[in-house]
Amino acid sequence: MFKALLNLILTQNLILLLMFFSTSVYALDAKSPQINYEPVTVEMKLIKVSDHVYYVQGQPGVATDNEGFISNASAVITSQGIVIIDSLGSPSLAQLFITKIREISQQPIVKVITTHYHADHIYGLQVFKDLGAQVIAPAGYLDYFESPNAKNRLEERRVSLYPWVNQDTRLVGADQVVDANTSFTLGDITFNLNYLGLAHSDGDLSVLIKPDNVLISGDLIFEGRVPFTGGADTKHWLALLNQLKHTRLTALIPGHGAAAKQPDKAIALTRNYLQKIRAVMKEAVDDLTSFDEAFNNADWSEFENLPAYKAAHRKNAYGVYLSVEQELLNQ
Repeated sequence: MFKALLNLILTQNLILLLMFFSTSVYALDAKSPQINYEPVTVEMKLIKVSDHVYYVQGQPGVATDNEGFISNASAVITSQGIVIIDSLGSPSLAQLFITKIREISQQPIVKVITTHYHADHIYGLQVFKDLGAQVIAPAGYLDYFESPNAKNRLEERRVSLYPWVNQDTRLVGADQVVDANTSFTLGDITFNLNYLGLAHSDGDLSVLIKPDNVLISGDLIFEGRVPFTGGADTKHWLALLNQLKHTRLTALIPGHGAAAKQPDKAIALTRNYLQKIRAVMKEAVDDLTSFDEAFNNADWSEFENLPAYKAAHRKNAYGVYLSVEQELLNQ
């Protein structure tokens, strides 16, 4: 009787122990988020562009529109795990993105590639990092990451995007920094990371997915809205766009806007905008014309009906005016 009772106790303890380890493994598995962030109410649709590549498309507008859902993020499904490119503008959006991915794959999320460090692309990083994913970023990201601007922006978004960005939202640094063109293979997929240097941000990169031949450009390209230039090197940015137009692709996924099957058309808006704004501001600087006079006398009609025009365009133009002045001084 005693032996039977002892065996029963041991069996029950073994079951409990197995249940404990099973729960622990599940908690560490990257199959689903473990923290319940404040849900967003925006619609998010996972769009397939090739055999292995999917993306979600942010809505047009400025950073605080649409509960922060204004940028794109991509997921590449391989036989040995999932790679994410960009992580959206809040942990809540990242959590919803993972939920969408889980509808098509239960593979673990193993890497997150960040095309550049701007708030609308990085505030979801903590969700993937907490699931054990490796974070990859371009050289130059620390110029933003360690700047007062990054801290101030996060504090502002904790107010303007509350409750989806709040006191628990944190900046996440990179585990690997890319400072030259490189590649890696996961499963049957090759990821070509193209280091672009200072262009749209302090450090940019694009990702070419092979064999799908899909390019994920980050904010090198904006579709359907006025680009954000900030402190960008628009001269180098334009040069990169002119190189890109000759690339043969199955599809191109921009940082903002719909994926395109024809890269030349996809880059047209960003290229035309940068060309126009640089031409106007360069002429003003060359002629010693004030910014206000140059801006007010220019014809911006081809862009004025685009989303984010009122919020971003004048700031963009002034930033380009200052940068063209600096280019002249550096000659």
